[in-house]
Amino acid sequence: MSLDVTGKVALVTGALACVVKAFAAGATSTEIPMKIQVVLEGQTLAATLEDSPAARAFADLLPLELDLADYHGIEKIADLPVSLPTDDAPSGIDPEVGDITLYAPWGNLAIFYRDFGYARGLVRLGRIDGSTAALEAKGPLTARIERMDAEQ
Repeated sequence: MSLDVTGKVALVTGALACVVKAFAAGATSTEIPMKIQVVLEGQTLAATLEDSPAARAFADLLPLELDLADYHGIEKIADLPVSLPTDDAPSGIDPEVGDITLYAPWGNLAIFYRDFGYARGLVRLGRIDGSTAALEAKGPLTARIERMDAEQ
């Protein structure tokens, strides 16, 4: 197929529009998912953080030792040592099982192991990559959250 100059200009313009749209949506050519792990009393849960200011600030805190308290049989929560930026975050989300979130009004971490509806103030930081069964243990859990090394 041969394009005339007008066709080539239209093709290039369309391609550039797609690239501009992707970058406007936050994509970068060098995005690499941040892999972390949550170690709960001998069990390791792999997780992936999002590429957002809040998630990057959370990653900068790692490693963290936290006591996760059970909250209404839906999520495990813990206070964070500092507040995370939420300027560019949506006003809330509908978390899914496995979501690692910040509840901005309280400044705490919340990891969901049961489904829950939309909540204003929740900011998604990332998600557990597999099963969340270890989080279902009754009562509080001691957790260590750390970056995964590239070799792992």
